Amino acid sequence: TISEALGAGEILLNCIDNDGVGQGFDIELVRLVSDAVSIPVIASSGAGVPEHFSEVFEKTKASAGLAAGIFHRREVGIDQVKEHLRDAGVASESEDDFDEDVDEDV
Repeated sequence: TISEALGAGEILLNCIDNDGVGQGFDIELVRLVSDAVSIPVIASSGAGVPEHFSEVFEKTKASAGLAAGIFHRREVGIDQVKEHLRDAGVASESEDDFDEDVDEDV
């Protein structure tokens, strides 16, 4: 794709129509983009429950899922998502692989 040819190392895919609604990632859009490129695709916008993360990984080739609002508003805890993904058998980075820079007290 042109993005890859110009040197993009990953794509942060934000579906503005889903942003903040909590109804899930735009699976069709994430699938179309992740199938079309060879670089990592980060799915963004729409997560409202932990199951939305496993769904995007099971139904697309997304390399990562991004959410912010559900964590800031304390609707879902980061640990809940990690536990759900672990229980669903979705591989994720080990906590030892990166420094988690999240302030749970904000």
